[in-house]
Amino acid sequence: MRPAVWQPAIALSPAEQAIVARIRRAKLFVFLRRVRHALFFPAFQTELAGIYRDRDQGHPVVPPAQLALATLLQAYTGVSDDEVIEALTMDRRWQLVLDCLDCAQPPFSKATLVRFRQALIAHDLERRLLERTLEVAGETGEVSPRHLRGALDSSPLWGAGRVEDTYNLLGHALRKALGVLARQQGRGLAAVATDAGAALVGGASLKAALDLDWDDPTARAQALPALLAALDAVEQTLAGHPVGAAPAVQASLAAAHQVVAQDVEPRPDGPPRLRVGVAPDRRISLEDAEMRHGRKSRSERVNGYKRHVLHDLDTQLVPAVGITPANVPEATVTDAIAADLAAQQATLSELHIDRAYLSSRLVRERPPDLVIYCKAWPVRSGTYFTKAAFQLDWEAGTLGCPAGVAMPFTLGETVRFPAETCAACALRARCTASPQGRSVTIHPDERLLIELRERQATPAGRARLRERVAVEHTLAHTGRWQGWRARYRGVRKNLFDWRRVAVIHNLHVLQRARVAVLPDVA
Repeated sequence: MRPAVWQPAIALSPAEQAIVARIRRAKLFVFLRRVRHALFFPAFQTELAGIYRDRDQGHPVVPPAQLALATLLQAYTGVSDDEVIEALTMDRRWQLVLDCLDCAQPPFSKATLVRFRQALIAHDLERRLLERTLEVAGETGEVSPRHLRGALDSSPLWGAGRVEDTYNLLGHALRKALGVLARQQGRGLAAVATDAGAALVGGASLKAALDLDWDDPTARAQALPALLAALDAVEQTLAGHPVGAAPAVQASLAAAHQVVAQDVEPRPDGPPRLRVGVAPDRRISLEDAEMRHGRKSRSERVNGYKRHVLHDLDTQLVPAVGITPANVPEATVTDAIAADLAAQQATLSELHIDRAYLSSRLVRERPPDLVIYCKAWPVRSGTYFTKAAFQLDWEAGTLGCPAGVAMPFTLGETVRFPAETCAACALRARCTASPQGRSVTIHPDERLLIELRERQATPAGRARLRERVAVEHTLAHTGRWQGWRARYRGVRKNLFDWRRVAVIHNLHVLQRARVAVLPDVA
């Protein structure tokens, strides 16, 4: 059976009025109580009910609007699933919003909440929750979120998984694989590991089991062959046992081989050794396979993810967000951002970004009416003529040097002036010392870079660039609710969490706009 449309009361009862009067700081509870009927209007509830399959038997299905409200309040308060269930019977603010005032039993269980969250993720419906806040904003007439002057930026999100070195990654993977066998046999892990010929991974500490002087390079070189021998022994043991085909065992062994492939360098004339340098897409955590080493800046490192937010400079709303592994360039998120905007039938008229997003397709393939605001790459200064001293003739397709010599150019390629021409030039001492002559690289979007430099050379242009600061404030506000460390493992689950935090942000924006009571939606 599918859930019936939830029809909570609109007017506040005397008991609810007493609760509202006592809420001083967490005003979002009051706002959600007043607007829940408009936020979850019947057509949207029917859309949410699509996650349930039709059935004739079983308990009545909990209205998805109630579960969605609980999911949003969880992000707002930062509590666990268990604490959500406790709050439903112990916190009158939660009861106020979920229409279960003074209930002795929670209206749903923890398992129901978890299944609802999984269904939201599977059907991409948390994105619709975010879109619904934008629709509500349009229905009030207070704001119009369809034509955006957007600002895009990111902040680090540290992963929930434990970061480990190569030795501990291998040991952890082997312990997980043998742990399945130990549970199946009802034996201790240490005994199973000893029988498998991999006793060093059976203890609580791999480094203690190896018992090496880690300051001695010669001693450290003994650890890797020992671990690789343990990997072979574990694989041979599990290959002859039915439990070896279990998905958990196969996943752990696959992770071990991934670590070997990325971190171990075989040598034909000696034992294998750790690879010098870091593999481009190196796995850093066994529990979260998608966490990566990355940088937010030259000085700021992050192990985990980057969270991206698109901020509307006019309405202060967040129409779209994104999550990427920390080692992925920021520009890659814009495809997902553009897809979310297309689903909302929203268009960008301005895009305010930092230079990390300049290489994105959103910029490279922008429509003619999209204006990009970004601080341009600085022109390298020094003894010789800078790139600004060379003149681009777009109609003729040539690049002219300060001495008047013109050469044809192609976007994205380097123009090289003839060596003999430069050798005889009177301005050579001010232009280049290279015996091959002067070269100038033309950016694939050189027109945009010229436009950006011209704009930031004026007071008005610099003032427009400073508007992007608003997105940094939004990142600070939303980051306060989500925290600096990820709640979940993996990109998709953390995207779910980031989207519902964006919903909380948008609700605060609507609350500050004094949208006290929204119009009823039939």
